[in-house]
Amino acid sequence: MNVQKNFYEFNLSSLQERLERNNLFPELAKFHIALREELTEEEYQAFYNSEKADFYQLALQNQTFQQTCIEA
Repeated sequence: MNVQKNFYEFNLSSLQERLERNNLFPELAKFHIALREELTEEEYQAFYNSEKADFYQLALQNQTFQQTCIEA
């Protein structure tokens, strides 16, 4: 089974992975590029980490909801 990575799973230290992420999520990548231009590095990292945590929390809630529906 080939599962696609989400936006936050890519290794940003790798040029190849950054390019792959930008190709898979062009609008989100453009948004983050614009944010980096407007915010300080500290502000951007706080935003990025908050968004990443929220994404995983929502994904976990969605997975729990789907399991509950399947069991019902």
